[in-house]
Amino acid sequence: QVQVVESGGGLVQTGGSLRLSCTASGLTFDDDVMGWFRQAPGKEREGVSCITRRLRKEDYADSVKGRFTISRDNAKNTLYLEMNNLKPEDTATYYCAAFGSQWKLITCPLTGAPYNAWGQGTQVTVSS
Repeated sequence: QVQVVESGGGLVQTGGSLRLSCTASGLTFDDDVMGWFRQAPGKEREGVSCITRRLRKEDYADSVKGRFTISRDNAKNTLYLEMNNLKPEDTATYYCAAFGSQWKLITCPLTGAPYNAWGQGTQVTVSS
């Protein structure tokens, strides 16, 4: 059973930076994807970024390209999201998610459906 736990949220001013972390357990597949999603009050959940384990293929939502960087330490089963130049519209609860695959993956999805392990979420608040 795959489990993920996030950490690193907080309150930051506009233009500031934060780094989120997510540690996974139970990812014992040939390949896997870990990703970040977010949901603001009254809005739908949005895929922020994702990364595959073997080829480290990445994808980003247009709203965060150039500001956020995803990375992972496979030896530690840990996922990171470096968030720079934060804006008030980045305020949301951020969720880490993961799923395993028996095939080598050449892309990763920013839709939530394939992910079957979700964290409890960590709050990111950007003040104006």
